[in-house]
Amino acid sequence: MACVTSHIILAAVAFLLPPVAALGARSYNGLAQTPQMGWNNWNAYGCDIDAETLLKTAQKMVDFGLRDLGYKYVILDDCWSEPKRRNGTLVANSTKFPDGIRAVADEIHSMGLLFGMYSSAGLYTCAQYPASLGHEEQDAQTFADWGADYLKYDNCYNQGQEGNSQLTFARFNAMSLALNKTERPIFYSMCNWGTDYPWNWAQTMANSWRMSGDVYDSFDRPDDRCPCKTYDCPLPGFHCSIMNIIWKAAPIVDKGHPGGWNDLDMLEVGNGGMSDDEYRTHFSMWAMIKSPLIIGTNIPKMTAATYSILANPAVIAISQDSAGTSAVRVWNRDADVDEYNQGSQSLWVTALSGGDYAVALLNAGNTSMELKATLEKIFIDKATTAGGSTRGPLPSSSGWDMYDLWANRMNDITANLILQGNATVTGTNRDTLNSTLLYNATEVPYAEGIKMNYTALLGVKTSSVPPLGTISAMVPRHGIVMYRLRKQEGASVKKRDEL
Repeated sequence: MACVTSHIILAAVAFLLPPVAALGARSYNGLAQTPQMGWNNWNAYGCDIDAETLLKTAQKMVDFGLRDLGYKYVILDDCWSEPKRRNGTLVANSTKFPDGIRAVADEIHSMGLLFGMYSSAGLYTCAQYPASLGHEEQDAQTFADWGADYLKYDNCYNQGQEGNSQLTFARFNAMSLALNKTERPIFYSMCNWGTDYPWNWAQTMANSWRMSGDVYDSFDRPDDRCPCKTYDCPLPGFHCSIMNIIWKAAPIVDKGHPGGWNDLDMLEVGNGGMSDDEYRTHFSMWAMIKSPLIIGTNIPKMTAATYSILANPAVIAISQDSAGTSAVRVWNRDADVDEYNQGSQSLWVTALSGGDYAVALLNAGNTSMELKATLEKIFIDKATTAGGSTRGPLPSSSGWDMYDLWANRMNDITANLILQGNATVTGTNRDTLNSTLLYNATEVPYAEGIKMNYTALLGVKTSSVPPLGTISAMVPRHGIVMYRLRKQEGASVKKRDEL
């Protein structure tokens, strides 16, 4: 009965919604004002997926407080359908989904979550099930009728319809138009692996676009199956490491903005191939660059360490910041190399709403290192663009308070209590536990929480940096230190002191 009631409520809400294109001023369909968050089954389960696994995971997302942190989408990936269409229509596998897809979507909606589907802009999906090339309108309406809120649209078996931006745009735009025609708000996630430079043209017809070959659970191990080291890549491939994808993203970070985001691929946090420091770096950089945060691990079986990374509201607040500005790599330097002959150090900076900034010192070298960044480097864009100091004092001439975004990371004891069901996380932000470690964005959106100075979002104030000063931090091997900078009142130097 709860499912039926939820279906009626959702239908009523959908009827009252304005046309899709009117839902947001900066998005082609009104969606994706911040990068999407959720869970996708592929990295953890591959084709071994069914209704029971989806619903069990969805319930744990609620129980563990992940839904209220913003992880809203439950996305069903490849292998969900029968091997052939029936009367021209896609049909769910009757063994995996005995009650059909609509029943699963209704149950997920009843939990306060959103439901995602998968297809491909080709003759077949990547696992060789029927796909949607030439069937865009029919399949889009099917997905809408089933209650889908999200479509991941892959690039396999595309009949050679690629090789220039116009060809690839036309192929993916056909589904974009079809989704809009359903008049149901459906988040459109293009998964074309960066082929034909989607960051240059996808903003007007998609909410996110993959910009690289498939990620795998390695920090920096090179793999011949991911042959490219830059975004300009004729063979995107797969088995692309975290650092490989970060370096590809660095030159194109400005292409993502509210309504359409560079997608660095799903999160590998918790899948066992990296160290804790490497997973923290992975999660932090996806947040800094404003990639979607789509969990890719087995949520019911995840460890306390995995949970405390994925459930860090201070880092998520950077991802979900309303300014929608992706981090810029200010400098990149060589460092001592590891067993894969890889090693670098870099400074990343992004402007946040309300005048704050986020700063990340990334040590991809082989040993722990003290990294330093001057305020002049951190705010180099302010000094070199839009009139520079002629428009007033530069940010580097002010003092800044530093908030460590990982200092409040949940300890394993508390995380295990939550994972074992011995602590509640579904209360309000006024609860003691939630006010220090977790956050309920369902109750108070991130933008409002930052304005209200919620401790869980700010991190821990550890120090301050004076005008024209330098940030210094010991950063572990393959690790990251991440700060929110907030301007001090009255602490500044006069303009002539900068010269």
